[in-house]
Amino acid sequence: MEREVIKVNNMNMTELKNACDDAVKKLLSQPDLFIENHTHTDVKLALGWASVLIAGATALYGWKVEFEQSKPLVWTGVILYVILTSLSTLYSFFVEKNTVFVGKRKMLAKRIETERIIISSQTDFPSSAPAKGAAHEPPKYSVTLQYVRSSNSGKSLLAKSTVNSVKGYNEFFDEAGTMDQERFEKWLAGLVEKVVEGEE
Repeated sequence: MEREVIKVNNMNMTELKNACDDAVKKLLSQPDLFIENHTHTDVKLALGWASVLIAGATALYGWKVEFEQSKPLVWTGVILYVILTSLSTLYSFFVEKNTVFVGKRKMLAKRIETERIIISSQTDFPSSAPAKGAAHEPPKYSVTLQYVRSSNSGKSLLAKSTVNSVKGYNEFFDEAGTMDQERFEKWLAGLVEKVVEGEE
């Protein structure tokens, strides 16, 4: 089976990070690995849809009813829209943060054990401009994996570990912006193995 070629603009850090984040989700949500938890996406979708429905209902009401008569309800709709949109932004900033993937799986090893993995990522930029004549340091993809294994519905902690790793985007993308998916997946699989085995 041939892979779909992933090509991005090398100069766009958002595209580079999003391509790596998507590769993380694609690899870890395979049936034999982890089941992805979509709570963050569900919360943002619910807030987004609620704000759009309120905006639509408010616009329709303002269009159907005379201006002076519709002002109180239109103001209420606008205020609700701003509140819901702000809640979505605050949720992304304070709760979801840089989380890319949350997954869990259950295993049977003398008892039912639950494994949970949380992966977050960010782009690390060079701390300062390179010295004259020195090589330019590329931006880096920084990833943190947090792993917890427990039993008794999370009451008994069996193992907990965290692994951090940083690699330059240039190690996963060529000059044309094509992603080396095999290299990325090998690197990520090594990190997952490390965090599951408790190597910090």
